[in-house]
Amino acid sequence: FIGAGLFSLTGIAAADHAGPAVTLSFVLAAFGCAFAGLCYAEFASMIPVAGSAYTYSYATMGEFIAWIIGWDLVLEYALAAATVSVSWSAYLDKFLQQLNIFIPQEFLHAPADGGIINLPAIFIVCLLSLVLIRGTKESAFINNILVILKVTVVIVFIVLGWNHITPENHIPFIPKNIPGTQFGGMPGIAAGAAVVFFAFVGFDAVSTAAQEAKNPQKGMPIGILGSLVICTILYVLFSWVMTGLVPYTTFKGDASPAATAFAVTGYTFLQTVLILAIIAGYTSVILVMLLGQSRVFYSMSNDGLLPSFFSDVHKKFSTPWKTNLFFLVFVSIFAGFVPIKDLGHMVSIGTLFAFTLVCIGIIIMRKKMPNIERKFKVPFVPLIPILGVAVCLYLMSSLTLESWYRLLIWLAIGIFIYFFYGKKNSKIKD
Repeated sequence: FIGAGLFSLTGIAAADHAGPAVTLSFVLAAFGCAFAGLCYAEFASMIPVAGSAYTYSYATMGEFIAWIIGWDLVLEYALAAATVSVSWSAYLDKFLQQLNIFIPQEFLHAPADGGIINLPAIFIVCLLSLVLIRGTKESAFINNILVILKVTVVIVFIVLGWNHITPENHIPFIPKNIPGTQFGGMPGIAAGAAVVFFAFVGFDAVSTAAQEAKNPQKGMPIGILGSLVICTILYVLFSWVMTGLVPYTTFKGDASPAATAFAVTGYTFLQTVLILAIIAGYTSVILVMLLGQSRVFYSMSNDGLLPSFFSDVHKKFSTPWKTNLFFLVFVSIFAGFVPIKDLGHMVSIGTLFAFTLVCIGIIIMRKKMPNIERKFKVPFVPLIPILGVAVCLYLMSSLTLESWYRLLIWLAIGIFIYFFYGKKNSKIKD
């Protein structure tokens, strides 16, 4: 998912919270991701099949915890798809403007941002949901090409933008904290880290390779921490250049900050190429996230925790088409009517909550099932999991109360569904 959060939320994190110190926000977020990623890898190595955190927790920690994690993952994937679709819409608008095609602004923004509805965001969600219904076998080759494309965009942005940095834009590097707010100082850096944590969504997927690794105990830490270090360096350099090209206040509410910043370099042709590359990469990310949440919902339905409606497979296309249609509507509502800042906060708090549970789960499993085979074991338990919990909870505490309320409401709905439907209809009892 490299680039998904980087191209969309870096500017908002800088404008609303950290200023140029958003670079430090990425470093702080990376620590939380590192601890959780190692814990996730141990879970993956305990289960002889590939799967999600829902699959791992069901097999190791029981049905209720699995339900909570699965329900949380649905929030994470669905709203991540909505978040990226809003940014996709903003970059599409920038591209069309270069062709002298102008979409009325009221159809590009949510009501809270002064618009009526974000139509392009809804369009891409609907289009890709229909693609999923027809079935898509994502080619590893195409995926690799898109990853290379997104990394290339990041590197080109850094290299070409570096010479156009205005040093004054980095002064002060850490804005003074406004008492009682999450802007400036350490509170701003932490709040910024919670927001840009979106850039690390999907990073736990690296851990699912534990079963295939030749030497998991040595290879997994290198794979997880090595790739995390590389991504974090790119993220730090990218955000340094972005906040150096234009004042960070420029990014207030901007869903396409990379295009806004790169515009001052004067590379008009490359500006168009950069926007098109981001749009292409975003399209792939949205597709993967819509696919991910439909798989989790399908698995939960298949286990009896949700109505069989959601695991019905299309006779012709062999896809869970009813689940895809459900999320077509669900994600479209959020993409069309909720500002990107609020969507990003909900994705981040959902991801941080899932990572917290995974870290706690490792401590529980070392006590509960000490002798089960683990191809990879987290070192220094319980220190590493505790550090993971501490960093994730610290970042969660930096998010707004509204984000906590939304998470609690979502979890309350999930718990209600579990006890009044899922527990009674479960096909696999604890």
